[in-house]
Amino acid sequence: MTLTVGIDARAAAEVPAGRGRYVRELLTALAGLEQAQDLQFRLYARERWGELPAGRFSWELIERPDPLWHLSAARRANRECDVFLSTNSYLTAWFTRVPTSIVIYDLVPWTHPDTANRRSAVIERATIRPALRRAAALPCISEATRTDLIERFPGTRDRASVIPLAADPDFAEPVAAPGHPQLQHPYVLAVGTLEPRKNLERLIEAWFALPTEVRGEHELALVGPRGWDEAGILQKAADHGARLLGRVSETELRALYAGATAFAYPSLYEGFGLPVLEAMAAGAPVITSTCSSLPEVAGDAALLVDPEDVGAISAALARVLTEPELADDLRARGRARAAAFSWARTAAETVSVLRATAAS
Repeated sequence: MTLTVGIDARAAAEVPAGRGRYVRELLTALAGLEQAQDLQFRLYARERWGELPAGRFSWELIERPDPLWHLSAARRANRECDVFLSTNSYLTAWFTRVPTSIVIYDLVPWTHPDTANRRSAVIERATIRPALRRAAALPCISEATRTDLIERFPGTRDRASVIPLAADPDFAEPVAAPGHPQLQHPYVLAVGTLEPRKNLERLIEAWFALPTEVRGEHELALVGPRGWDEAGILQKAADHGARLLGRVSETELRALYAGATAFAYPSLYEGFGLPVLEAMAAGAPVITSTCSSLPEVAGDAALLVDPEDVGAISAALARVLTEPELADDLRARGRARAAAFSWARTAAETVSVLRATAAS
């Protein structure tokens, strides 16, 4: 008997990074996964994305705004699917009657409410409890996220599992021209939406606390779109001359990682921290935080620092810039660490969860 899987695939076309990247990589991996060849996928969205095998993947487009989209998608999934994967909202699970798995990315509105997007945090806090009660399974993207979930909602323990993410294999491929046209000097790279949780103000302070002879000709380059509460970041960058490159294409991002003298990601909290693996795959020495999921992702392949200690961030930057043997070691360890994760594994473990929930 063929199992029909419904997936909230809106983020594939609507969200450039974060959840959008997760959905795009998951769909691509599912298309090539041997264990999923007998499954039918119905992808609920507002617009199509990519080229997926038409025989097993069908797009079910619902052109309605939130929150009506969730009700419409759930009603259709109840008629058309055996199981549903909710990737971008807790609200859809309010209305599904087929077994539903909800991907849990992070608990930022509970762990770091002051750094969260206020509108998103209000919605998540208002919708999570009924969704958690109804969910058949709760795949979390890291052990840190699973721990945060269980601490705040103990009744989820038996349904919460860990399915880690991975870097796109393309990040490990050589690039023709590492770097970026706007960067004329060596650079240290940071990637992420300009918002408080990414801790970019402290990174800028740490960078410009370095002695001139340590920085040399290096620049600090920040890649990512404008977010929320970004005024302080923009002011710090303007005061100290950090380069703001904005949003870049996938090709440009690969080149930036590959050309970086170091990659700095001193985030205050991450559900996973995918840029860490991407930078490692591309061969950049990585500096990241001792908190949340980041030590779990980085393993022994990065320098770990207290993200609230500007001096510690500065000292780690100085080490990578002045100790070439350390930088080379981090590059080698990083490539090996990134290779230990794969989207094929993510897809296979997701399929296993969906099969189990459908049979329960």
